[in-house]
Amino acid sequence: MALNKPTKLINEEFIQKMLDSRLELKEYVIANSQQGNIQNIIDTIDKFCWTQQWLMNIGDKKGKILDQAVQTRKPKTVLELGTFLGYSALRMLNHFSTDVIFISIEADAQSADIARSIFEYSDVTNRIQVINDYTDKVIPHLNENFNIDSFDLIFIDHFKDVYLRDLQLLEEHGLIKSGTMIVADNVIYPGAPDYLEYVRNNSNYTTTFHESSLEYKDDIPDGIEISIRK
Repeated sequence: MALNKPTKLINEEFIQKMLDSRLELKEYVIANSQQGNIQNIIDTIDKFCWTQQWLMNIGDKKGKILDQAVQTRKPKTVLELGTFLGYSALRMLNHFSTDVIFISIEADAQSADIARSIFEYSDVTNRIQVINDYTDKVIPHLNENFNIDSFDLIFIDHFKDVYLRDLQLLEEHGLIKSGTMIVADNVIYPGAPDYLEYVRNNSNYTTTFHESSLEYKDDIPDGIEISIRK
């Protein structure tokens, strides 16, 4: 895919403006979408992010890669690292059967609260467990707290500098087994180079890079790494 050189890099001021708009997103969804209609709510969030304010969801373009991964793996146990406002969870829930165990971890309290509100509006509250805490505090206790042996699918989209730490923590606690699919967003921008080096040079994984662009930006290259434990 040919991509133009980025015309504007995302900086701290840009990120702060994005964070300040989270409540606006919630209000926009309630005012402009159909309650309980997951696909319509996803489309409404995408419209907000393209026309009103950029948000760090996986987005509509890379979201299709996530959709395909979910449809291929057909997971029964799912872990998401980084709920943010619930967009990627909604995309996954749209393809899950109702018996899937889905746990999502979000460190930021306001983001977790907004995500829960959007899940309630989407009528999926009983299908997802949102934990407001840091991933390294939660992962060691997932087995005992949720009676989880391992996860079929893990979606990683939180702090890029801890992708590798948390992957290794999941390995250490036996939560990744043969067949586990790990989908990692933003591996190019902002980037997770140590994570990529690890999965691409680890004989325990087969891994594939899916080239795309940054969410709601056509001029910043990005992509998703999908790794499967052998």
